[in-house]
Amino acid sequence: MKRRHKLPFGAEIERDGRTRFRLWAPSAKSVSLKLQALDRSEAQAVLKSIGEGWYETILANAPAGTRYAYRIDDEIDVPDPASRFNPTGVHDASVVIDPTSFDWGDEDWKGHAWHELVIYELHVGTFSREGTYAALAERLGDLAELGVTAIELLPLASFPGVRGWGYDGVLPYAPHPAYGTPEDLKRLVQRAHDLGLSVLLDVVYNHFGPEGNYLSRYAREFFTSKHHTPWGDAIDFANPNVRQFFIQNALYWVNEYHFDGLRVDAVHAMYDDGPRHFIDELSDAVKEGPGREREVHIVLENHRNEARRLKRKGISQWNDDFHHAVHVLITGEKEGYYEDYADRPIEQLGKALAEGFIYQGERSVTSGEARGEPSAHLPTSAFVNFLQNHDQIGNRALGERLAVLTQSEPLRAALAILLLEPHIPMLFMGEEYAATQSFFYFCDYTGDLATAVRNGRRDEFAGFAAFSDETRREQIPDPNARETFERSQLVWDERRQERHRRWWEYVSGLLRLRAGRVVPLIPNLEPAGSTYHVNGNVLTAAWRASKGAELQMVANLGTSDAGVRSDGRGELLFCTADDPARSNDVHRALSPALSPWEVRFYLRE
Repeated sequence: MKRRHKLPFGAEIERDGRTRFRLWAPSAKSVSLKLQALDRSEAQAVLKSIGEGWYETILANAPAGTRYAYRIDDEIDVPDPASRFNPTGVHDASVVIDPTSFDWGDEDWKGHAWHELVIYELHVGTFSREGTYAALAERLGDLAELGVTAIELLPLASFPGVRGWGYDGVLPYAPHPAYGTPEDLKRLVQRAHDLGLSVLLDVVYNHFGPEGNYLSRYAREFFTSKHHTPWGDAIDFANPNVRQFFIQNALYWVNEYHFDGLRVDAVHAMYDDGPRHFIDELSDAVKEGPGREREVHIVLENHRNEARRLKRKGISQWNDDFHHAVHVLITGEKEGYYEDYADRPIEQLGKALAEGFIYQGERSVTSGEARGEPSAHLPTSAFVNFLQNHDQIGNRALGERLAVLTQSEPLRAALAILLLEPHIPMLFMGEEYAATQSFFYFCDYTGDLATAVRNGRRDEFAGFAAFSDETRREQIPDPNARETFERSQLVWDERRQERHRRWWEYVSGLLRLRAGRVVPLIPNLEPAGSTYHVNGNVLTAAWRASKGAELQMVANLGTSDAGVRSDGRGELLFCTADDPARSNDVHRALSPALSPWEVRFYLRE
């Protein structure tokens, strides 16, 4: 089976074999095309102005594999902003790609219903020592065996250098070459589908990285000075050409690469003063396009907690509120944004479990601003909950994971809550076996930019007690050092050690229990049918379903024994004192008191 998303711009091979090149360059006076054929012979062609800032030419001698660059005003050569591949970096020539050269074998794949998802977030470059799509594909069987049903890849859009998180991409259509070719990426998606795994992609539409973005030279209209961001002038989503650039990008990844959904970075940093916000139009384009034929999902990151964006089925949001409340509970950390969750973390966690957002219009202590909208009416599938992700680990000064920051009892309790409550759970790579090595922020800049990033990174933490001393801040790893990247790579041999193997078995057992007993209940949960109650350190939460069914959690989130007023309702589904792999066996007789960090789940069907 062949797949191609025909783009209205960029280099597009037509049915007659000719290649159309089209560039929006409203700030340019002239645009020409520099070509290098497979035999390395060079040629040049002039693009004609076709109106409204668009330039175009159609050539018969530019087949797949031809390298090309646009020459602007006979002064500067730039890559195609819609390049499908830039094999030697973001400053160099793009390559004409024929997407129909790849044969897909997953035409029957329809994806997972949203409530079935257990997401596993990973970074391709650090998931394995090889850091490639091919090496990741070889490990997918391990993830399927674990019990996750979807992988979520950190951004793949080409960025400067070799190493990076991907959030400084400048060529949104070109998969980063350090990980492999476009065909390698398609083979990865194919392999995932063969194993029954959905594949989500993290995309960044709120800014471009600080190096390698040439748009402001020939398309200044791409940006607006009406809104300012940490990266400079904001992207002008009011411009229809800019709007289509990103909407087509979303459709391109879902159609041409057969991704099962997108995680959209930092929606709160997108400024759109029009009657319909860009993110709503993008979500509708995906849901009403490829989403009509198979399960396609949109996950938002949005610090504003805008519940109105989550009303449609298959659209959800990373729930930072859940993470922050749990993190305060199990680590005791209260600096920075954790201050908003320092006083009542148990009660706030209960609110997150029952209603989704904690902040639903309340004023933040740290920012002084009100944020959020009421969310209790939304289904549990509108929220993706997590204990760790790339941000919450990597944006720490020393990149520590929870396995280093807390003890095993609170971590076991937190994992049980995450994986058995009915919101969509997400794990970060290595979390399933309690990986201990850090995951740092890393990049690959040079010169003054590298210096500015290194110093800026260290200055960020000057307000934290542990790094108030300048000498201490100098110990924060240099993001540009190759060693910082290599120290972030997973050490797969750790899983052979007894301690890590037992964590893997614990998580795998919880996921089997979730798939068999919790997932079938989720579609029948009643809107606004969730409740929570706090008694000291004991949190009780319940999710009511149709026909009297109910899932209930009782958790002692303290360091001393705690009595409970009554036993849970229904069958004891799980207790942290038990092995989830034996969930179908008769459980031990439970004490009327909960031990420290003991969590019990009950199910009434």
